[in-house]
Amino acid sequence: MSYYNDKTVIYLNGSFVKATDANTDLYSQSLHYGYAAFEGIRAYKTHNGTRIFKAKAHFERLKRSCELAHIPFTWDIDQLIRETYKILSLNNLNDAYIRPLVFCGANMTLSAPKSVSIMICAWEWGAYLGHKQLKVGLSSYQRPNPKSIPIDAKISAHYVNSILATTEATKNGYDEALLLDMHNNVAEAPGANVFIEKNGKLYTPPLGHILPGITRATVIGLCKTLDIECIEKVLSVDELKEADSAFFCGTAAEIAGIESIDGVKYPVKWPDSVGATIQRTYKALVLEKQNYEVII
Repeated sequence: MSYYNDKTVIYLNGSFVKATDANTDLYSQSLHYGYAAFEGIRAYKTHNGTRIFKAKAHFERLKRSCELAHIPFTWDIDQLIRETYKILSLNNLNDAYIRPLVFCGANMTLSAPKSVSIMICAWEWGAYLGHKQLKVGLSSYQRPNPKSIPIDAKISAHYVNSILATTEATKNGYDEALLLDMHNNVAEAPGANVFIEKNGKLYTPPLGHILPGITRATVIGLCKTLDIECIEKVLSVDELKEADSAFFCGTAAEIAGIESIDGVKYPVKWPDSVGATIQRTYKALVLEKQNYEVII
């Protein structure tokens, strides 16, 4: 797909410029080493106008990612949110995916950067994993050891692991991958967290070996609102495959039902699952059809 054209405007270091006129340094640490931090955010067209879902939480996580990776972050978050709304307006976008990126200047050493930049762009993008129930394969790749990298940070280089896992999955005939952690317990998808349903309860892996997803936290909050028991615990592959149903969640994926794992189909049909209830409620929340936000 095309993410921009000759009329697209982005935010770059305090200015609004055409995407086709923007450039970056070929000696950048970000280009050579993947040393950058980013976020994925969604805006929705609601009856209250265009609204960015959990904008502050996302920009706070971007700042936290930079801090964990020793990348300077000097920008005011409220100002960045205002600039993001302006990007949407300048590009005539209502339903959009938003990508802020903090990237480093020229530096061929392996030391923390002294020069950093920020850009924010946006484009129209549907649900990342589509709307069908997914055939998922367990990946031969594991999530990195949290002692090797700050697993809580959304760092560009981390996503090589995700690209490898998704590429392997699609080559093997699956829609998406699911990765295990270093102990061979369930971790997450390449770009989403995972929940399983068993006997009317939801279970999800605890923090520590996964990205602390903002959508994941939203789902946990919705469970409290809907009086659905949701338990964070270490999940084995056997528990994953013996579940009644399962789903991925993430800003790009939103709520995506899973049909099967390694060819093992879940017995509960998606429309009858707890995940489908969460999916409907989440959509009502982001479109501001109901004010669950005051509760969660």
